[in-house]
Amino acid sequence: MSSKPDASRPRAADTKKVHIADTHMTRQNWYKHVNWLNVTFIIGVPLAGCIQAFWVPLQLKTAIWAVIYYFFTGLGITAGYHRLWAHCSYSATLPLRIWLALVGGGAVEGSIRWWARDHRAHHRYTDTDKDPYSVRKGLLYSHLGWMVMKQNPKRIGRTDITDLNEDPVVVWQHRNYIKVVLTMGLIVPMLVSGLGWGDWYGGFVYAGILRIFFVQQATFCVNSLAHWLGDQPFDDRNSPRDHIITALVTLGEGYHNFHHEFPSDYRNAIEWHQYDPTKWTIWTCKQLGLAYDLKQFRSNEIEKGRVQQLQKKIDQKRAKLDWGTPLDQLPVMEWDDYVEQTKNGRGLISIAGVVHDVTDFIKDHPGGKAMIKSGLGKDATAMFNGGVYYHSNGAHNLLSTMRVGVIRGGGEVEIWKRAQKENSEYVRDETGQRIIRAGQQVTKMPEPIPTADAA
Repeated sequence: MSSKPDASRPRAADTKKVHIADTHMTRQNWYKHVNWLNVTFIIGVPLAGCIQAFWVPLQLKTAIWAVIYYFFTGLGITAGYHRLWAHCSYSATLPLRIWLALVGGGAVEGSIRWWARDHRAHHRYTDTDKDPYSVRKGLLYSHLGWMVMKQNPKRIGRTDITDLNEDPVVVWQHRNYIKVVLTMGLIVPMLVSGLGWGDWYGGFVYAGILRIFFVQQATFCVNSLAHWLGDQPFDDRNSPRDHIITALVTLGEGYHNFHHEFPSDYRNAIEWHQYDPTKWTIWTCKQLGLAYDLKQFRSNEIEKGRVQQLQKKIDQKRAKLDWGTPLDQLPVMEWDDYVEQTKNGRGLISIAGVVHDVTDFIKDHPGGKAMIKSGLGKDATAMFNGGVYYHSNGAHNLLSTMRVGVIRGGGEVEIWKRAQKENSEYVRDETGQRIIRAGQQVTKMPEPIPTADAA
């Protein structure tokens, strides 16, 4: 006999319930896609602060305090949440960890545990569907949309946060997050302004609400602007970019291409002239004995990445240029056939075993028609390489676009001979095409040939 279903167990249909984020948004259900709690805190509260600012005068002392506290809470995110806890790029003593946890909470961007977990997923799954704030879903989505619209938590990539769960400061802040937010986000800035110079309401509005808004927007720019604006000096396979504007907005987090390549480096900016106050703060804390074990990638590895990316860009430019027909694709000509075609009026010239059709170039030859015509139907190698005139690199490159064949017996032209002598293969780019360095065209001889007897 079949047993009756257990009423205490969920029905099968309940376990297969589709998350709202995985359904299409319509006029009827759009409000279900919105995370109204985040909308209230990220958009509603700052909007209310802006409205209040019309009736609350901004005092100079309050403005200065708001800027100072902006940097404190901003560094709580960049030096604390990001570089200390998300990437473990350095170690901090207990007093510094507590301070960073408090001022980071004052930025009102979630607990350390939640923030670092999503950020690790962002690095592990950059630009994929498992990236919680992928810029591939749009600039606005990566900046704000991922928070104000509901996401299916099962879609976010998995990461290991064992170290965070074992950090008592992280655990304490996560459990008491609301208290930390109210105290450090609103009460402390208001108390300083109120007790310091009697501006209680100004401290609440400017150093509290509006300061939170600006800190949040600055951090959000790391997710959006830093993946959209700037250069990619280390890798262009994903979206992170470097730009001074983003760095200025985000307390030094704008050198994002470097950061994604070397995430455990405590620096974002590696040049002395680049703006990275977060790096300077961490370094200062080390001098004060509050931070230690500052991690840096070896400069050799950093420069290798830079050179590889430069080479990749050069290869991409090279692929768009006409380098002439590759030698191994040219037809083989007999010497007699080469001479015969020249006698029949075709402007052929042989240099280093390669035959070039210069018919249309004779009239444009900078050295004059007579000079170039004197080499037609002959071996003009010596003549071209210093016997008459030592042609420039540009001349050799131009000549390569006129290749039409190779002479039998001269097929192993000079550059091939040199490669065999050196027991090496040609250097090739990413597309497999041989790389022609400056002065290394096949028609270019290593040393100028003093005579032009062959001409």
